[in-house]
Amino acid sequence: MTLLICIARASHSTDLGLKVSEISRFLGLTPPTVTQLINSLEAKQMVERQADASDRRVVRIKLTEQGKIITRKARDHMDATLQKMVAYLGEEESDQLAELLLKVYAFMEDNPPPNLDRLQMNGDEKLD
Repeated sequence: MTLLICIARASHSTDLGLKVSEISRFLGLTPPTVTQLINSLEAKQMVERQADASDRRVVRIKLTEQGKIITRKARDHMDATLQKMVAYLGEEESDQLAELLLKVYAFMEDNPPPNLDRLQMNGDEKLD
C-alpha cells in the first residue's frame, strides 16, 4: 500500500509517473526490492510500466485505474480512522499526541538508520 500511495502522491504533481530509482530513494528501499514490489502490483493490475517519452531507456511507473481506486479507498479509510481517533482522544490529548509525533519525527531525522546494504549478513563479514 505504501508504494501505491507514493506513486499516487507523485501523480498529483506530474502525470509522468516515477522512475524506480525515485521510488527507491523516497521509500528508502533498494531498487531490486522496489522492482519486486512493482512486479507484484503489476501482476495485480495496480500499476503499469511506461516508457518515458523523452528518453526511451527510462521506464516510469504509474497507477492504473484499479490502483487509483484502491489508493483512494485506503486514503479515505485512513482519514476516517484518524477522525475517529481524534474524537476518541479529545482535543487536548490529540494535540499532545501530535506534539510527541513531531518530536519522534525530528529525532528520527537527526538519527537515521544505518546503511542496510553495509550490515553484516551472517556475522562473519569484515566491514569497516
